[in-house]
Amino acid sequence: MSKPRRGGTAPGLFVPAYPLITQVRFMHPTRSLALLFLGSALALAQSQATAAGPQADSHAPWLGTTAWFRKTFFYDNVRVTLRAPAGLHDLVAEGQLHLSLKNYLDLVMANNTDVEIQRLQLEYPKDAIQRAAAIFDPYLSSSFSATRAKSPTTNELQGASVLSTLMQPLDVSVSETLPTGTQVSASLSTSKTSTNSGFYYYNPAYSTGLSFGFTQPLLRGRGIAVTRLPITIAKAQRRAADFAFRNQLIAMLSAAENAYWDLVSAREHVTVQQQSLNLADQTLKRMHREVELGATSPLEIFQSEQQYATAKLNLAQAEFVVRQAEDVLRRQMGVDLMPDFRNLPIVLTESVAPQIDETPIDREKLVDLALQARPDLANIRVAGEVSDLQIRNAVENLKPQLNLSGGYTTSGIGGTYYPTSGGAAAVPGGITDAFGQMFGFGFPTWQFSLSLNLPLRDRAGAANLADSVAGKRINLLNQRTTEQQIRQDVLTAVTQLESSRASVKLAQIAVDYAVKRVDADQQRYELGVITVFFLLTSQTDLTTARSNLVDQIVLYRRNVLNLQQRLGTLLADKGIVVQ
Repeated sequence: MSKPRRGGTAPGLFVPAYPLITQVRFMHPTRSLALLFLGSALALAQSQATAAGPQADSHAPWLGTTAWFRKTFFYDNVRVTLRAPAGLHDLVAEGQLHLSLKNYLDLVMANNTDVEIQRLQLEYPKDAIQRAAAIFDPYLSSSFSATRAKSPTTNELQGASVLSTLMQPLDVSVSETLPTGTQVSASLSTSKTSTNSGFYYYNPAYSTGLSFGFTQPLLRGRGIAVTRLPITIAKAQRRAADFAFRNQLIAMLSAAENAYWDLVSAREHVTVQQQSLNLADQTLKRMHREVELGATSPLEIFQSEQQYATAKLNLAQAEFVVRQAEDVLRRQMGVDLMPDFRNLPIVLTESVAPQIDETPIDREKLVDLALQARPDLANIRVAGEVSDLQIRNAVENLKPQLNLSGGYTTSGIGGTYYPTSGGAAAVPGGITDAFGQMFGFGFPTWQFSLSLNLPLRDRAGAANLADSVAGKRINLLNQRTTEQQIRQDVLTAVTQLESSRASVKLAQIAVDYAVKRVDADQQRYELGVITVFFLLTSQTDLTTARSNLVDQIVLYRRNVLNLQQRLGTLLADKGIVVQ
């Protein structure tokens, strides 16, 4: 037997008709509709994925876009900077920082570092929504390899004494999950094979294949609501995080306003101590004149001097308290971060004396308002919604896993063709022949299958469901105890506010009587009816009464603030809009 020539064929073997290679068939209408349906499904899935997380599009650019290249290959030089405190220049006049309570709270919202930290914490649950929507992201995968192999042959039918083969496969596939839970995929594969064997019709030989497939859950994981359940849970957790942020913000604003009233109280106490020092100074000067005139024994002056020294000490201590309160206020507004502003004098323009609201308080109405407005209770209610979703997910996972799968594949071959008839010239060809045959859809393969995964006993699923139900029960109990605590908080705050109303009135009456007593004792002392001891005692009592009035006025302000905090209406009452 003569050896076969390179690229030749052995006689008697089946030879496919060459026209099948070069003929390009027209696509059947049914196949056209199938391909159109799959393409539309892919586009619909992407639109649904975009709708699931619209806020994420700017952060997750499409492959091949400018934003994708910039983020993927040029994102190593990340610079994170902090802005300087804002809004301070508008409140500076004549070298002083003028602050009403509203201006001050606006500066706290804009510049307070702790507020900004809490605000940035909301980015994590927002990103969790984008992360949950990633189940709808399409994936592109590809692979290419080249393999050269040489091997000795054992018989003449292998077509060469030393068989040399070069194989170069290329595979590209796209897969995506639709909102209905359907997994769709499309793949294109090509392969080039070159050999020195004489028993190949095509050398080099090109083979191509185009496949479409889907897998549809019929029980577990079926339906848009089930597929989007992680996104729904992430959105609910985002709402819960927003309520938690509002609760934290109310607490921080309450602390900030209390710092404002701390400074008001400290400055008012300085005024009171200055008035006390003025009274002590007047009495001491009068005692000195009396001693000089011989009207009073020198031994009587020591008590007045001690009273004057005590008044100076109290004034000095009150001034240091003012400095500390000012430093706290600067930090709340972020002024301490600005060298040009941190040493500016602070002028508080808020009126000290409040307008006492004498309207009777409806306690039950305020309790109902708090149950509607408190963000911590709203947070627990959203947590209950999350628990319901988790129960639904646990029930879904108890279902059997029944999937319907289907696929369609078309293939083609091509390359340089070597006829079997002796002496016939080789017919040139290439990969275009393979693609022409593939898109002619003359060699289709259809496939459908059903798969069932049914655990005979699902202990893990039952335990997960039990955990979810227990979590729901705990959440309901947390909601109940929070409602009870809110009711108690509101009633206590109302009682404290009513007490402050009465205390301010009584403290003012006490000041009025203390002033009259000092005037009376001054006249009695001048008449020689009482000694200086009684005069100094009445002056001390006047200072105490004035200090008490300041404390009661500021306490009333604090109790109003406390009631707003307990009601959960502090942000609305202060005109603060959370972005």
